[in-house]
Amino acid sequence: MNEFLVPSSHPVVRVKPGHIAWRSPSNIAIIKYWGKYGNQFPANPSISMTLEHSFTETHLFYKQITDPSADQITFYLDNQRHPDFEKRILSVFKSWREYFPFIDQINIEIRSKNSFPHSAGIASSASAMSALALCMVSLDQSLDPRFSDKDFFLKASFIARLGSGSACRSVFPCFAEWGRADHIQNSTDAYSIAIERFHPVFATLHDDIAIISGDPKEVSSTAGHSLMNDHPFAESRFAQAKKHAEELMTVLRSGDINRFGELAELESMTLHALMMCSSPSYTLILPNTLAAIKKIRAFRKESHLPVYFTLDAGPNIHILYPDEIKDQLQGFLIDEIQPLTEDGIIIQDICGKGPVQLN
Repeated sequence: MNEFLVPSSHPVVRVKPGHIAWRSPSNIAIIKYWGKYGNQFPANPSISMTLEHSFTETHLFYKQITDPSADQITFYLDNQRHPDFEKRILSVFKSWREYFPFIDQINIEIRSKNSFPHSAGIASSASAMSALALCMVSLDQSLDPRFSDKDFFLKASFIARLGSGSACRSVFPCFAEWGRADHIQNSTDAYSIAIERFHPVFATLHDDIAIISGDPKEVSSTAGHSLMNDHPFAESRFAQAKKHAEELMTVLRSGDINRFGELAELESMTLHALMMCSSPSYTLILPNTLAAIKKIRAFRKESHLPVYFTLDAGPNIHILYPDEIKDQLQGFLIDEIQPLTEDGIIIQDICGKGPVQLN
């Protein structure tokens, strides 16, 4: 076992009241993770781009338990208490207890806010769970400092994974890989790793998120993952994802923006094809999703500009393009894409620098 995953040596603590805060971003997977096994392990490797402006800010207030009958966890989102999410966090804490043996000895108040609307189709579980994991690892370090900065983030990734699979990729800047692949050094199913070598063109890559619909998804991602267990194309999909992940690592280093975009589009269409031919079958893309895809492809063909798209497990379009063409794209986005969105919403984001600890 990695040293940083060995349970802390302070099973009994006396904790002075304190406060820790982290801002952690969401991410968009370029190579998709779809299907899992065991305790939140991925069935295939994935590679994501960390976002900059779409983040969760979490403040964690803690103190020694003095009243065993009081709620151990209280959770507030935008200053409103959410008992349902408190139940989810309590469930996650059970999986964290092995790595934070002090967890049953403290009361925790969590106050979070997102920089994006809840209905925006951005992975709020990734940003929220990674921010909470970072707060908890910071608390662990304050009680028993014992590992390096690098190991700090690897442990945070491991802990975040137990709460939300995609959250483990949000603790690193720019690009992160998660899941074992034969030709990706240090890759593992247990946590994500930072991709440190990539071409400068990707450091300022844009992700404009066109909100086609803010309605809740008919089928949750959790349910979608479980449908891969008996999916007729599961094994071929997992093999394809490994191949794509290894190729994308090469593409990121070379700066081949066109192949990057081709892989992003192929992966997103494969993801939704898997949903459509699962049992039961379901569809998350909408007519305006398809209309936007057609417009992006037509504009790319006519303009010869490297503008591409990807989709998460929902109907909203992530439009990917290098910074150097942003001015040339604005007219297209306003005239052709914005009319297809709900309430004209396009959230502009960019490749991000990763989490930030707040004072």
